[in-house]
Amino acid sequence: MKMKTKVCKHLINLDSGTLKTHERFECAECIKTGDSWVHLRTCQECGITLCCDSSPNKHASNHYQTHLTHHVVTSAEPNERWAWCYTHRSFVQY
Repeated sequence: MKMKTKVCKHLINLDSGTLKTHERFECAECIKTGDSWVHLRTCQECGITLCCDSSPNKHASNHYQTHLTHHVVTSAEPNERWAWCYTHRSFVQY
């Protein structure tokens, strides 16, 4: 049986042709403190690139908690094409 995944309004309205991408392949906050990261995510509201929840500091999630209107991040990892909505816990590949 194939399960249906509900995609939220934030991801449905995401235009893969106008996605914000990272300027540098680094976590903007980890660089300030000299910390390391595991994977990177780019906020689609403001364009900042931050570390994922597998990273010690979880800067991307913390950014969402601070800016609750910054719903969607995309992977900044090479060859990954997906987006995540923190608000609705929704995922889409593009």
